[in-house]
Amino acid sequence: MPSLDPSRYVYSLAGTLLAGEWTAAGIKDSLRRPPVDRRLRAPKFTERVLGAFPARPAFKSLVGFLRKDAGLARALARAPIPAASFSRHKPRMDAPPSRLVGITLPDLPTEAALAKWFGVGPQHLRWRADVTGRNRKHPPGPLRTYRYRWMKKRDGAARLLEIPKATLKQMQRKILVEILGVLPVHPSAHGFCTGRSIATNALPHCGKSIVLRLDLADFFPSVTSARVFRIFRTLGYPIDVARPLMGLCTTSVPADIWEARPGAQAGAEFARRQRLITRHLPQGAPTSPALANLAAHRLDRRLAALAMEIGATYTRYADDLAFSGAAELARSRKRVATLVAVIADDEGFALNHRKTRIMRAGTRQRVAGVIVNVRPNIARADFDRLKAVLVNCARHGPTSQNREHVPDFRAHLSGKIAHVRSINLHRGDKLLTSFKKIAW
Repeated sequence: MPSLDPSRYVYSLAGTLLAGEWTAAGIKDSLRRPPVDRRLRAPKFTERVLGAFPARPAFKSLVGFLRKDAGLARALARAPIPAASFSRHKPRMDAPPSRLVGITLPDLPTEAALAKWFGVGPQHLRWRADVTGRNRKHPPGPLRTYRYRWMKKRDGAARLLEIPKATLKQMQRKILVEILGVLPVHPSAHGFCTGRSIATNALPHCGKSIVLRLDLADFFPSVTSARVFRIFRTLGYPIDVARPLMGLCTTSVPADIWEARPGAQAGAEFARRQRLITRHLPQGAPTSPALANLAAHRLDRRLAALAMEIGATYTRYADDLAFSGAAELARSRKRVATLVAVIADDEGFALNHRKTRIMRAGTRQRVAGVIVNVRPNIARADFDRLKAVLVNCARHGPTSQNREHVPDFRAHLSGKIAHVRSINLHRGDKLLTSFKKIAW
């Protein structure tokens, strides 16, 4: 009986190991799953792997290590693995976790099935998924699958929008609607969740003695391709399907885009640069919010448990974390902020410490832009500013107020009014009355 090509076994072994927890127990558990063979001595092999990679490595690095591992070579030489053992059964999806029982996901056991699901050929799927990182090496032009735009934020920093081109975005929307959109998220997460909003995120914090607000730095770029790959593997998709799904949902920023950032300084922002040039969730892809919520699920669980321990309330709206409570939170607010930073770091995220705020009842308490002192509300200054714009639009025409040259100014104002109405219906209706007087 012909034996299996060792290189194929090494690739499968690397994918299986990276799909599990990167701990001694997690690696030993992965060694019990197909396609791993029991010829390997799990304790010694695990010790060698963790000795070489204390933290989860990149796929290529692990493959290189496995190719040179003498113990693995001896195991394969002693008893070669029959090639038939890899093709004995029809390809199928693994069973998803018990918490997903009752949720129907597309049955995609092979790469060919995935390509058919998208309505494209395997070569087109591989091109769009770009798991080798080819997109980053292409010069600016039609071969790149993303468009990039730097936008200045209110604090003077710059945010990078990574916008997928039409065909890739269409594939991402299919993933969002048929796979990610049917998955449950943690009850503490309110951003980008059906039936939840910025208002539902603010409501639990209303009328509290103290509100502690923290911010995650580079939320989407902090979610690496390895984490996205593990999400799809956890859903039961085999390695040959999880890898292109991961590739379709992540990207890395070309060097020329990073160098063109506003206010660039040589050698500055090293940590942020590393996040962006490593495959990550792009800010601009429709799949990124849902995947970020899934990647932050354990972070939410741990922070919700921390809040429960001190009798506080915890919610998260995208990268905005909020705790609220009374006496216990007031006494331990600095310790809580430190623990949140430690937990976030442990889960692969980092706090933007400059945005940490401790707000007592006697001051304006704001959560994700919503005032929560008594009930969800918008700031009076923001309401007055928008009201003035609408009144001037009615008097002098909308063009006179479109100073930033927004392409669809009517939709822009309508969206702002809808946002106000979702928080304070009475104030929103006042703005809507002014909006209807504008001659478009």
